[in-house]
Amino acid sequence: MSIEVKHIGKSFGSFAALRDVSLRVNDGELVALLGPSGSGKTTLLRIIAGLETADPNPRSEILFHDASVTNRSVGQRRVGFVFQHYALFRHMSVFENIAFGLRVRPRNERPSNPELRDRVNHLLKLIQLEGFGNRYPSQLSGGQRQRVALARALAVEPKVLLLDEPFGALDAKVRQGLRTWLRKLHDEIHLTSVLVTHDQEEALEVADRVVVMNQARIEQVGTPDEVFHRPATPFVMEFLGQVNVFRGRVSGGRVLLGELALDHPRHTAARDGSATVYMRPHELDIKLSRNGAPSLAARVVRLNPAGSVAKVHLRATDGADIQVDLTLDRFHELNLADGDDVFVYPKNARVFVPDYAI
Repeated sequence: MSIEVKHIGKSFGSFAALRDVSLRVNDGELVALLGPSGSGKTTLLRIIAGLETADPNPRSEILFHDASVTNRSVGQRRVGFVFQHYALFRHMSVFENIAFGLRVRPRNERPSNPELRDRVNHLLKLIQLEGFGNRYPSQLSGGQRQRVALARALAVEPKVLLLDEPFGALDAKVRQGLRTWLRKLHDEIHLTSVLVTHDQEEALEVADRVVVMNQARIEQVGTPDEVFHRPATPFVMEFLGQVNVFRGRVSGGRVLLGELALDHPRHTAARDGSATVYMRPHELDIKLSRNGAPSLAARVVRLNPAGSVAKVHLRATDGADIQVDLTLDRFHELNLADGDDVFVYPKNARVFVPDYAI
């Protein structure tokens, strides 16, 4: 079941939540809507579900499997919806929470009692909570409750699954485990799914494609690899992961950052002027002396080797703060100390100039 939205706009009073948004989610795909608060991602999800209506526009349309559902109700669209705060019925057992959507169907659409029992038990196995059917939500952990909420959404056999910050209320360790579990589950059932999140790591780890949103518009759509390593705009570059930002100039096909000059052959078409250069911490190296390659002089101001990489915080001679992530082997090889004078060597850089990017 594919999903397509065309030219969707939505305003709440004078606030524009979405501006002419178009997007296609392919059959069986898990797509993450990623962006800061107020970027429009939850509004877009609610319009797909039918919980909100788009502003009137003759070009606006919502399609499921290329058939318009624009004027259909939530029930007619057959969507499964999982919210951040579980929304489980406290007075019902886990079994009855999962069965609820089946029991409230019109009489002619309800499964028989044996069929209902088999379906719920199958879902309990799918969410790895066999034997928990008689428990109540208060007897479950947060991660277990969210899995029950997901099973309840799946029980009615939805055409698409919509998840709105489903792990946002959980602590980091539980979120990590549920992300891995959700990806594995999706690979088993291949249900077309849209996940709203502001967690970059979550989106990059779980989704087949990521839709980066900002200020009511889509900035970029691509695979996790594409949006992270080939960002289309400065916003995407800064929003996804840690980044060092430098202000410089382009001149004659070169990028000048103080004493650092970088050659960019593809940049020759750009006019001379200001430029913003982005370098991720792991795309920089540190040496104790110059070796003839372009570098920036800096001083070590803080060291944090706790973790899978060592984070080295530097201050350039022009006052700019720089973070470099080194492997622990490289960190120990350099034997750095606070106050050391070093040289920073870029291994990769992304340059954005007005109306041009490389």
